Amino acid sequence: MISLTSPVDTWAHRLPAGLKLAALSAATVGLFALPSPGALALACAAVLALILSCGWRFARAAAASLRILLPFLALIALWHGLTGQIGEGIKVALRLMAALSLANFVTMTTRLTDMIAVASAVLAPLRRFGLSTRALELSVALVVRFTPAIARKGGLLSDAWRARSRRRAGWRIVMPLAALAIDDAEQVAEALRARGGLEPPDMNR
Repeated sequence: MISLTSPVDTWAHRLPAGLKLAALSAATVGLFALPSPGALALACAAVLALILSCGWRFARAAAASLRILLPFLALIALWHGLTGQIGEGIKVALRLMAALSLANFVTMTTRLTDMIAVASAVLAPLRRFGLSTRALELSVALVVRFTPAIARKGGLLSDAWRARSRRRAGWRIVMPLAALAIDDAEQVAEALRARGGLEPPDMNR
């Protein structure tokens, strides 16, 4: 989710990242406080209107980002259908769709640097006790950068396998992909060490 980006610039991009993240937290708590499927359906409609306010291109990208929900929704439908709790299943599904849609909306309209700045500000009190928060800040950026890169390399490995065999790649590319990930991690670690490690440079030296 954190690596999602918007294909177009929207009005929401101009809002402060801290405001959007605070509103997301409050809205998520509010979703869990709604008691009925009707209220949750209205909440989903409000989220849909919010997404559509950014245009059709943005809405299509946001809808595509929800495909990961389909297996979970199928599992929820199966379980609650077997247990006879249809109403509870509808509430769980609506709550899940609304919460994830809001989270994707905030992620797609917020720059990574702004998110890291918010995380740094929130964790600032810890630095008064001598704790370094730079590792956490860097880890967010690295996850965002690594995820699409690893996915792209996995696709290339699958293509290479299909070019040499009629069988599906499946588990056969797991080890090569793990080796590529380790190699990338070692290169990043060397680059960090060359720049002084995880601690920011001391300007007083």
